Amino acid sequence: MEDSKIIELFFDRSEEAITELSNKYGQVCKSVAENILNNQRDSEECINDAFLAVWNTIPPQKPEHFLSYVCRIVHNLAIKKYHANTAQKRNSIYDVALDEINECFPSAASVEDEIDSIEVSRAIDRFLESMDKQSRILFVRRYYYSDSIEELALLFRTSKHNISVRLSRIRKQLKNYLIKEGVL
Repeated sequence: MEDSKIIELFFDRSEEAITELSNKYGQVCKSVAENILNNQRDSEECINDAFLAVWNTIPPQKPEHFLSYVCRIVHNLAIKKYHANTAQKRNSIYDVALDEINECFPSAASVEDEIDSIEVSRAIDRFLESMDKQSRILFVRRYYYSDSIEELALLFRTSKHNISVRLSRIRKQLKNYLIKEGVL
């Protein structure tokens, strides 16, 4: 079903909207949540909460990019759940990705605090717009969707080493860009 039709179902307050959302984007949502939480039960809870949030925000929202809208909600809820679950412990998948990107932000604040800053967020958006499509996808899949190096190597049909090197170069470019923009 087309995204616009699913959104119409939400506006009509039809329960079929949730079913269609789940059928079309349930796997993507599951992947986002599980990559961050590394726990199937928590991921399912996060997805259910996200679907409820979509139900509660459409209407009045009418997102132009429905998948991005839904994934952002899943991502944000998964991050909140992650912080609640790991106040004193580490989740290797998500923490490794955060540790990698953290070197671009030398301040004492956490990566999440820095990214929440509107100025940094806008600078990162401009940086991503300047990149080629593959590099942009690689960056977003690793640092937003928290895909593993192994998953990215399969997706891009290359070696894990190649992905690691490309990500390292992108992080270095990002850091230099943020310095040049005066954000760091």
